[in-house]
Amino acid sequence: MKKEGIRALAQEAALLPQEEMLAVARRKSELVIGIPRETSFQERRVALVPESVALLVSNGHEVIVETNAGKESNFQDHDYSEAGARIVYSAADVFKADIILKVAPPSPEEVTLMPGKQTLISAIHLPVQSQEYFKSLSSRKITAVAWDFIQDDSGIYPIVRAMGEIAGNTAVLIASEYLSHSHGGQGLMFGGISGVRPTEVVIIGAGTVGEFATRAALGLGASVKLFDNSVYRLRRIQTDLGVRLWTSTIQPSELRRALESADVAIGALHGVQGRSPVVVNDEMVSSMKYGSVIVDISIDQGGCFETSYVTTHENPTFRRHGVIHYCVPNVASRVSRTASYALSNIFAPVLLSMGDEGGIANLVKNHEGFRNGVYMYHGTLTNEIIGGTFDLPWKPLELLIAAM
Repeated sequence: MKKEGIRALAQEAALLPQEEMLAVARRKSELVIGIPRETSFQERRVALVPESVALLVSNGHEVIVETNAGKESNFQDHDYSEAGARIVYSAADVFKADIILKVAPPSPEEVTLMPGKQTLISAIHLPVQSQEYFKSLSSRKITAVAWDFIQDDSGIYPIVRAMGEIAGNTAVLIASEYLSHSHGGQGLMFGGISGVRPTEVVIIGAGTVGEFATRAALGLGASVKLFDNSVYRLRRIQTDLGVRLWTSTIQPSELRRALESADVAIGALHGVQGRSPVVVNDEMVSSMKYGSVIVDISIDQGGCFETSYVTTHENPTFRRHGVIHYCVPNVASRVSRTASYALSNIFAPVLLSMGDEGGIANLVKNHEGFRNGVYMYHGTLTNEIIGGTFDLPWKPLELLIAAM
């Protein structure tokens, strides 16, 4: 009888209204973000613009900006303070933040300013790094993220693509500028008018830079010849543009003939193994018209013209065989304000997601695209390529995450 009574009470209790079990919301994290002034050679961009700072501050995050961080992009300290940022007057103060957001990687001197156990988001510029750089980050238990390796949900590298779009468009505008008499060119208007032969443009490389250089050149009325060793990329650009382009794989004899009649040549090849391939030799350049223009966007990786060497924004050109060469690396810094907006439009949502996830640990765990950019986690190197290149021990990031 006693058991039957207990069973009856249990059945009656099961029929009573129950309290709803709600999921416990993930606790948001308040981030402290530091924006240092860029000190790298010819770097004029800034990682966050004032509008993005205002967005982050309104979501409960603190943003620390070093004085004059946005000056080269025509953002004043007043713009940042009005957006809610705290302006500091020494690099040491800004590098104490929990999250350091930079365009270029920090210098060895800047790394020493970091107290440790922080998150660094910047480009990595692997060819110019050293073993000591990674050891220094590791000794400080830094979690380092290369923004050039971050992917979006569709597998695209959004920041790399944005900078490529800018470089492609800007390359055509640069070529247009240097074709004029005022810069020693042929005195041509880029594109052409009715009854006048259009400008002939050779573009070498059909990646993002080549695609947007092609779009810009066609938009101005130029005649474009596009070279790439990937038939897939050539076909993709023709499909996306909806026009029939003159395209070819990179065959020396065909490329030489195209360059002989070209007014402009744009190098936009990306090197898979670090250095861009040299596909235009000195003899090919000597066959080009006097006063024609070469814009070697590939100079960031060594250049794809044999005659190219690095120039600066202050002294951007030189002549070889009568051909004007523009070989400034980091073309995006020429239009630093536009480039800063492009960077900021990607960084700000990433930082908001980091706060919503409760910090970088959950963001790394839950977002594969962001995880792809992590090359050091709490001081442990997680990138096999870096480990092999600099003879450093490394561990797969997935194993470190699984141990969390």
